[in-house]
Amino acid sequence: MFRKVLIANRGEIAVRVMRTLREMGIAAVAVYSDADRTSLHVRMADEAEHIGPSPSSDSYLRIDRILDAARKHGADAIHPGYGFLSENADFAAACEDAALVFIGPSAAAIRAMGSKTAARQVAIAGGAPVVPGTDHPVTLAEAAGFARENGYPILLKAVAGGGGKGMRRVDSEPGLESAFRDAASEAERSFRNSEIYVEKLIERPRHIEIQLLGDRHGNMVHLGERECSIQRRHQKVMEECPSPLVALHPEMRHAMGEAAIRAARAAGYYNAGTVEFLVDGERRFYFLEMNTRLQVEHPVTELVTGLDLVKLQVEIAAGERLPFSQEQVTWRGSAIECRIYAEDPYNDFLPFPGKLTRLTRPLGPGIRLDGCVYDGWTVPMEYDPLLAKLAVWAANREDATERMIRALREYDVGGIRTNLGFFRQILEDVEFRAARLHTGFIEEFFQRHHAPRPPADLAAVAALAAALHTMAGAGQPGVPAAANGSAWLAAGRKGLLR
Repeated sequence: MFRKVLIANRGEIAVRVMRTLREMGIAAVAVYSDADRTSLHVRMADEAEHIGPSPSSDSYLRIDRILDAARKHGADAIHPGYGFLSENADFAAACEDAALVFIGPSAAAIRAMGSKTAARQVAIAGGAPVVPGTDHPVTLAEAAGFARENGYPILLKAVAGGGGKGMRRVDSEPGLESAFRDAASEAERSFRNSEIYVEKLIERPRHIEIQLLGDRHGNMVHLGERECSIQRRHQKVMEECPSPLVALHPEMRHAMGEAAIRAARAAGYYNAGTVEFLVDGERRFYFLEMNTRLQVEHPVTELVTGLDLVKLQVEIAAGERLPFSQEQVTWRGSAIECRIYAEDPYNDFLPFPGKLTRLTRPLGPGIRLDGCVYDGWTVPMEYDPLLAKLAVWAANREDATERMIRALREYDVGGIRTNLGFFRQILEDVEFRAARLHTGFIEEFFQRHHAPRPPADLAAVAALAAALHTMAGAGQPGVPAAANGSAWLAAGRKGLLR
């Protein structure tokens, strides 16, 4: 087993990996940029190394600096987390060349499945159904030809994409050129690869994915499915396990699991990975892509299966066999995860970086919080504004929904805007309760709902605070002196003004 592991990432995933390493008795090395000097993952690490300025292109995407840090600190292996270099085949190969174990699949498997067009070819070779589309990067003219042959709407997608980056829906020919230009530009910024391919858009699909685990000895299992249909700008914000659709039709889990395993085996895959499918209204599923890394939403699978995916990743990377067979995998209860972002859902999900002036975390039975923030920390504007992943477990979906609502009500973040209230609205929505989910759910949700209004008593408090602010205080601007000279009353008024 490894003695020391460097985590080539930041934020909540770095913290989450560190916790498992600590339980395994393995030292954790953090890397950080200028913007992350005071971040929680740096504070928690056994050792830490500065790797550059705030832009990720000068720090977290610098293979040379990460490898130098690993050598300097005597690391045996590198865990890539998700995002950044986690699906970069050159990084996996560079780790191997540097005699460092990459805690993930082989560079060859990443190349085979990391390219979305190559992954389609592998999936077809493995017998998995695929969405009609191109199996190679296309030019604007070729995209137009595909649309004429297959009809609109179509979806432009980055060949090296992920997380909704470099993706554009096109409903008619007049919008194709600008969408193609924007998708290619975003893909270049995000992945340093501007290549685009095109797929026929399936209207109102569900997004359901299968979690895989394979060892280096040829054993591979699936850990069931996650429903990831609630998305904004093609990026997941809420996930659950099991899928409420698959729960009603359990034969789907076996069929999708087998299709995922066939596709992964065709790529010579091992370690953790996720095969994503789109499911149409007739419950037909189509291979979408494979993420050759640990997924953001892996906690819901852990809660339902009772497995630690990071621990299994580390053990597989160390050459150990999977400790269980497919028949031994069981699923119990229901789990839901909400991705808590510093953003304004009612203003096109605009990021909202800033200083956290107040933080109260939810507690109690069945609650898991994977976070990276603390009271007084400043959310940097240079990176994804994910604050934490709030996950809950209960015996069934209805109970899990109520538990999540309770947890969200306990969760309080001050100083910035978040999507906490937005999630409460979704969980109380009649369409969510009925499990009528699809990837356009949020767009339709906003047609049914508006931003919540502050309650009347809150409006009254705000008016009182404004009035107090105009009054002269006794030695404290904006705070009136207490009639009885009470310091507690004066302090309370000061707090009200804050």
